[in-house]
Amino acid sequence: MKRSPAAITGMGCICGAGDTLGDCIDALFQGSRNPSPPSRFTSSHGVSYPVFEAPETAIRPELKDIEHISLTGKLAITAAYEALANAGLESHEVKGKKIGVCIGTTVGSVMNDIAFYAEFCNGGAPGLEAINRFLRSNPAALLAKEFGLTGPCQTVVNACSSSTDAIGIAASWVQSGRCDMVIAGGTDELSRVTYNGFISLMITDETPCKPFDRDRKGLNLGEGSAMLILESEQSWGCRKKNPRAIVLGYGSSSDAHHLTAPHPNGDGLRRAISEALNISGASPDSIAFVNAHGTGTPDNDRVESKVFSELLPGIPFVSTKGFTGHTLGAAGAIEAAFTVACLERSMIPGSAGFTNPDPDLPATPVSIPTAVKGSMAISQSLAFGGCNSVLIFGNGRE
Repeated sequence: MKRSPAAITGMGCICGAGDTLGDCIDALFQGSRNPSPPSRFTSSHGVSYPVFEAPETAIRPELKDIEHISLTGKLAITAAYEALANAGLESHEVKGKKIGVCIGTTVGSVMNDIAFYAEFCNGGAPGLEAINRFLRSNPAALLAKEFGLTGPCQTVVNACSSSTDAIGIAASWVQSGRCDMVIAGGTDELSRVTYNGFISLMITDETPCKPFDRDRKGLNLGEGSAMLILESEQSWGCRKKNPRAIVLGYGSSSDAHHLTAPHPNGDGLRRAISEALNISGASPDSIAFVNAHGTGTPDNDRVESKVFSELLPGIPFVSTKGFTGHTLGAAGAIEAAFTVACLERSMIPGSAGFTNPDPDLPATPVSIPTAVKGSMAISQSLAFGGCNSVLIFGNGRE
């Protein structure tokens, strides 16, 4: 049976780079980034490591004073409304419809209830407001409730590849005919626990991160959300809404190598890219560019550079985490939205923080805004546990 293509008809984003997807893309091409010490929590570390906080002023007004929904959930709802509007849909038009929701996240809001756990561990009997808030903030269930959707509903928690996987799963729902429309993406908020945790792993940079640079020291954390509206050809055709892009391929693999480090030879990443290329029918030389995972950690950048030089030689690539920080479970969706927007422009931004090429890396990212040729692009995520997830997008104009 012929599969229906999964088209992207709308996108929304809120993160440290901007209030909306348009603002984010402008910041990328202007080379603008503003990491700063965290403002919502403190740490006893002697060094104040910079993070990319999402602009809370951009959260939808009706959500700002609601205490029983986490910031992770509020970011998701805000990005989803933007994506629906971008797809030409009002919220009342989707209510009661069999529309799917597939959202990736990692720690979500569970790590921000430290006071509750501290009181409980000290023999106290804290109120259950924190627990109820967490239970009400499952992002996929929250979006389904917000818009009154009745289709399949799934939250994916697979470390930093979560929302790349969520988009790949959502595309399969459309392609198989399970549903004609899906809201897919990712969302995550900053937390003192994750902040301290990454510092303890010694993979956090005390200055703005420098992916693929010779002097890179690690990542900066960030937060945010991006949502994509995926539709079947029948759905967008009936609405006479032209797609912005098509999900052509999705590949995933596991290194089975280490809890946090990627396989040094990039074996798992190579398999995931190859699987996505095979499903899409694309050849390596038909790829216009790659949006790399590009965290700025020594191991991750080394592995990606090695795989690019061997599997995608000469294909330009960029890391956008220098503009957003590593948004964990939201990263794949944010970077997918950026990839589609750049594919539409036929141009990619310079990789923020990249100044000095590393002689040990066989491939290096673009350092300035660069025109690209081609109608297909790759967005990829590498995650703790050796997870590798890859999406291939095709230009919706063709």
